[in-house]
Amino acid sequence: MRARVRHLTRGVAIYGAGDAAIQVVNLLLIAVYVRGGFLGKVDYGALGLIIALETLVKVASRFGLDGAYMRYYHDRTERGTLDRLTSTIVGFLAAVNLALGAVLIGGAGWIGEWLLGGPAYVPALRLMFVNTCLLSVTFVPFHLMRLRDQATTFSAFVFARSVGTTVLRVVFVIGLGLGVTGMYLADVVMTLGLFPFLWPWCRPLVRRAFAADDLRLALRFGLPRVPHGLAQQALEAGNKLLLQWYRPLPEVGVYQNGVTFGTGIRFFTSAFETAWAPFYYATSREADAKTVFRKMTTYGVAVLALLCAVTIAAAKDAVVLLLSRDWIGAAGVVPIVAVGLAFQGVYLLTSIGLNLTSRTMFYPVATFAAMAVGLGSAVWLMPAYGIQGAAVAFALSYVTQAVVAFALAQRLYPMSYEWGRLLRLVVAAAVAVTVALWAVPPVAPVAGLALRPFVVVLVYGAILWSTGFLRPTERAFLVEIVERRRRVPRRPPGGPGA
Repeated sequence: MRARVRHLTRGVAIYGAGDAAIQVVNLLLIAVYVRGGFLGKVDYGALGLIIALETLVKVASRFGLDGAYMRYYHDRTERGTLDRLTSTIVGFLAAVNLALGAVLIGGAGWIGEWLLGGPAYVPALRLMFVNTCLLSVTFVPFHLMRLRDQATTFSAFVFARSVGTTVLRVVFVIGLGLGVTGMYLADVVMTLGLFPFLWPWCRPLVRRAFAADDLRLALRFGLPRVPHGLAQQALEAGNKLLLQWYRPLPEVGVYQNGVTFGTGIRFFTSAFETAWAPFYYATSREADAKTVFRKMTTYGVAVLALLCAVTIAAAKDAVVLLLSRDWIGAAGVVPIVAVGLAFQGVYLLTSIGLNLTSRTMFYPVATFAAMAVGLGSAVWLMPAYGIQGAAVAFALSYVTQAVVAFALAQRLYPMSYEWGRLLRLVVAAAVAVTVALWAVPPVAPVAGLALRPFVVVLVYGAILWSTGFLRPTERAFLVEIVERRRRVPRRPPGGPGA
């Protein structure tokens, strides 16, 4: 078990380290964009709507074939037919995205008028469509890195792409004053520049071959995930698109940045999801797979609860410090969004039975239920409560998705969970954030941003350690890790100073 925990933890750490660093830089850049006057509330409102549309187009452009590729990778490597499957998927996606891109780019003017209220953001919209279609086949090399346990290489590429995109955005947005258009121009330039470096992973597997049987198999697995993926993205994107009907674009911009600050928890969930899928597909072949999944769920929830508590405690100080008090409305959005994303993490942990049994047709059931609850409640909440109502609808959608997907997965791949320990994690996080918010006196934002998260971590850890949450083996494991890091290597006899 320790070896598996180390393996998954190492993958999450490698996948997440570079991404987390870039996300922190991007948060700081938001402060530069806002305080420097390069992007205003209207710009962020338009950006939020374009991002919402981008997430939907990205799902549609892949036809669920990215998930199918990961699902059938191990089968095809054993049979020696991976090149045929790869060639078929890449050829199909290249052809359909050429046509899809032409339609979307041609219709960008009309979409801009309808969605963004004028032509000002149409160039950014067109660049977004170009970039999304270009990215439709890049999952192949990245999936190969993950499936071959090349976590360091994967992370290096993601980090390089993020650094390159960030630098280009600084040049185009700050240096050239291109605004939202500059942000998407940076994306396109970086995507084109990355293609030659990704090609070595594709070259041995992509050839002039097309197998209709392989395409049917992949689409049979992948297509049911398309409506699921669209509905999944609508949980977040739908709120932004709907909010514009009830609130002006500047308020949508405040909501957009509130969501951005609330998604700090994704530092963990995005890295975890990247490492989790290859891990559970490989582990499912072992006799003790369900025992491993049960323990990993407990550990995953422990991290989610802590990150959620830290995000809630830091929300107001972060918004005031990085933006200004003019954006204080975003601080009310952050805690609600953080809770919703914690439930998204629970969904990632507990819905794996649907993939492991290849019953992906049930994913849309959970996601459409979540979308119905989220958008249905939004119609009621947004007119009365504005962006906070949008945030509550956002959280309700992810709670619904987690609950429904868990129930479906349990019917197909039943597992027992450590319910008592999971409840104690939630209580510990709630107590920790309460202490941080109410016991720490009012201080300057920079001090609060350092002090309140520290109090959360301290109280959370103290509760778990003192109440016997950790089992003897887990305590020993943690002590071993601490001792290993504190241990100073001894000089060999006869060495310098002997």
